[in-house]
Amino acid sequence: RTQFADHPMPSDWPDYPDHRRVAGYLADFAERFGLADTIRLRHTVERVTQHPGGTWTVAASGPSGPVEVTVDAVVVANGHNRVPRLPDPGYPGACTAEQIHSHDYRGPEQLAGRRVLVVGGGNSAMDIAVDASYAATRTLLSLRRGVWVVPKYLLGRPSDTLNGALARRLPWRLRQRISQTMLSATVGNPDRYGLPAPTHGFLQDHPTLSDGLLSRLTHGDVEARPGVAALDGDRVEFTDGRSDSVDLIIWCTGYRVDVPFLDPALLAGGADTLPLYRHVFHPDAPGLSFVGLMQSTGSAFPLVEAQAKLIAAHLAGRYALPDPDRQRAVCRAELRAATARWGQRRPAMRVDFDVYLAELARELTAGTRRARSGTAPSAGAPR
Repeated sequence: RTQFADHPMPSDWPDYPDHRRVAGYLADFAERFGLADTIRLRHTVERVTQHPGGTWTVAASGPSGPVEVTVDAVVVANGHNRVPRLPDPGYPGACTAEQIHSHDYRGPEQLAGRRVLVVGGGNSAMDIAVDASYAATRTLLSLRRGVWVVPKYLLGRPSDTLNGALARRLPWRLRQRISQTMLSATVGNPDRYGLPAPTHGFLQDHPTLSDGLLSRLTHGDVEARPGVAALDGDRVEFTDGRSDSVDLIIWCTGYRVDVPFLDPALLAGGADTLPLYRHVFHPDAPGLSFVGLMQSTGSAFPLVEAQAKLIAAHLAGRYALPDPDRQRAVCRAELRAATARWGQRRPAMRVDFDVYLAELARELTAGTRRARSGTAPSAGAPR
């Protein structure tokens, strides 16, 4: 459930390959499909400009100076875990402890012999807290709100495969009830471990996956704390009135979605609220599409592969988009459904891994029929 369909991972790999294996896997993918010769390394895109005739100019800076290319289509695939987001506004008081974002964390050597406070409830926070529990003299984990902590294995299988099997048969509300019942029966609810109880149901936020955290909490090697209230020198005050001295605060508080090279008028007030048809195509800018501008309940790799295949079929003329009004209507309906499920936590970017994969397959089939029947609008078709 992490591999590309066109480039399966070796069958003898562990269920959860580490970052070195994954980096090598991506390099092998690039070599197998001859991508290296088409990539201009060490270039930074500075500006992408839309022209009335339907073309685009991409301006970049590189080792040999500025470069510009004019193209018929632009695919934005720069990711959204690049610009760290710190608490804004910041907490009251002055802090003398060192502060870093999880983006700058490299390994347990940064934690050795220190009193560490990890702030956040996502996967990075859990992993760093577990690392700290072995390397630091004391480890605190602060969560503003509760999260569902999912072990990596349930009933002897990788836990996401169980939800995937259910997703092919059941609506998400029913999957939610089954999953929460299973978690309660196998590992217990988060408040059993001193963590705040989630106020949202399972499958209504990105899952937090950790085998080690719950064990380290039960052994006292990680101490749970509620949200931060204020900072005072080397002391951190929490919302329950407690305070602790720390040497290092690691903010695992996510990232800002940033596409700095596009005209803000194309981003409709922000990249994280941008309505995209099937989370890929810009309805108001023919030739502009996005890969990876989403937050999934599962791995990104299969999803970006499916998005890329949709774009490739479109550029080759094998897939046709519906008319712009239909695209906008679909975007509005998807946003309503996403808001009902995920609330105001970036609903425009949220997708259910299994449901979205199936949706993209259906969309490719429908767009192929439109292209063959000639019912698709001609505006914006690649030249």
